[in-house]
Amino acid sequence: MNVETPLEKLYQWTAQKPDVTFLRQPFQGDWIHYSWKKADDEIRRMAAYLVSLQLPPQSKIAIISKNCAHWIMSDLAILMAGHVSVPLYPTIPGDIIRFCLEHCEAKVAFIGKLDDWSKQRSGLPDNVKGISYPLWTEQGYENWDDIIAKTPPLQGNFIPDRKSIGTIIYTSGTTGLPKGVVHSVHAYSYAATWALSQLNDLSNNERFFSYLPLSHIAERMLVEQGAIYTGGSISFAESLDTFAANLKETQPTVFLAVPRIWTKFQMGILSKMSQSKLNVLLKIPVVNNLIRKKIKEGLGLQHAKYLLTGASPMSVALLEWYDKLGFTVCEAYAMTENCAYSHLTRRENRRLGYVGTPLPNCDVRLSEEGEIQVKNECTMLGYYKEPEKTKETISEDGYLCTGDQGEIDENGFLKITGRVKDIFKTDKGKYVAPAPIELELSKNTFIEQVCVVGANLPQTMALVVLSEDAKKEEKAAVEKSLEDLLVDVNHSLEKHEKMKKVIIMQEEWTVDNNLLTPTLKVKRNILEKAKAPNYEKWYNNKSVVVWE
Repeated sequence: MNVETPLEKLYQWTAQKPDVTFLRQPFQGDWIHYSWKKADDEIRRMAAYLVSLQLPPQSKIAIISKNCAHWIMSDLAILMAGHVSVPLYPTIPGDIIRFCLEHCEAKVAFIGKLDDWSKQRSGLPDNVKGISYPLWTEQGYENWDDIIAKTPPLQGNFIPDRKSIGTIIYTSGTTGLPKGVVHSVHAYSYAATWALSQLNDLSNNERFFSYLPLSHIAERMLVEQGAIYTGGSISFAESLDTFAANLKETQPTVFLAVPRIWTKFQMGILSKMSQSKLNVLLKIPVVNNLIRKKIKEGLGLQHAKYLLTGASPMSVALLEWYDKLGFTVCEAYAMTENCAYSHLTRRENRRLGYVGTPLPNCDVRLSEEGEIQVKNECTMLGYYKEPEKTKETISEDGYLCTGDQGEIDENGFLKITGRVKDIFKTDKGKYVAPAPIELELSKNTFIEQVCVVGANLPQTMALVVLSEDAKKEEKAAVEKSLEDLLVDVNHSLEKHEKMKKVIIMQEEWTVDNNLLTPTLKVKRNILEKAKAPNYEKWYNNKSVVVWE
């Protein structure tokens, strides 16, 4: 298969469909459209400006912004100018911004759509040139629109050396400081080409909806590169408040979410119609199709060819729930370190509880400890300036050591059983993998977030955040539901895994309080550090369900 770079695809679609919309940006209730021709023109002008700065080749240029049209254009302009993009999560604090920018020796930073740049601004070193996006202008930086107004477009079709560095992606840092994952242009060109080939009925008119951080590899590969490689369009969410409306207006044909988003959708549906009523209606011929159609239209997913989930495994119960509504949600598994190229569930060949089979030209094995190890052409070049950590992560024979534990069935389906580092010992010296237990607990609609703990305790406990559904119920009903759940789940667990307590948290775990990563995974180490002083008190409480 011919592997082309994103720029080659940009040139192709600009020539073939110049006036067709590529990017749709919501702003103050309206949509701003960027055709392939208009986007190409602005990208070329910004690339020419970056060239005019006479930076050393392969200089590092940061993007600090929520998802928007200019994020995509910045990324392509950086590549066209022969430099390296360094996308940063828009929610990270100033000290982490400074660490990343100083670590990679960034020369320029695009400053875009942010909640409050004033709180992060101190993270921009004095020697880094700031460029602000036009719709979210920051004072003191040169503005995108001003630059492209005075800069002629770069001529010719520049094609980057595939072996050169294309991007450095700083991990979200669930533990310690972020590490800079270095990828070649070839890695993400290869990943996009081959992964999208597995979505075998995509046309050049697909609609993508971008709301998960583009600084995360999954959104960048499936949504950004998905649109670029298929010739589709990308629409964005303007804000959390307008998310639902923007999604309905977009009606994407390809949609990616993480398990927590799918759970939020479920809870939204059940807030309007009880599970018991839904069950009855789905059993009635004709009515069931109308209900399914209404729910899909309510979410804006009635035209979705592909519904995908990633970042962490999704519970079988939730997958089955969506199946009953006519949603075929396909799981994917990969890492930043292999450019989101590893495993994918195909619509026509699913096994629930498993995250799919290997993508083409992807070799997978399990270590003696059950760690998943993957080898393909998309493996990172290494962690930037960290050869020792690179050596720890990539084996001598070229396999990426993922840190995830898993099982592989006879047909090659992969099941994630937990993180190597998440496994803990009880006070009896028995090892417990929390992830499978958490998946079982999450089938209860009263639970929105869950973390199983138990290091140095006689038995494990479940820390949970209640759903909005649960908060409407009487306290006694919630306690009874969770007690029954504990009995049910414990029945299937080994003796040393069985849970003693369910602890109901007062506060939701969010990105803002630093208990979730930007992709909505629990920062287990930070949560445990905050709650561990209370473990003994909770454990010795007479009640099975304890309120924090």
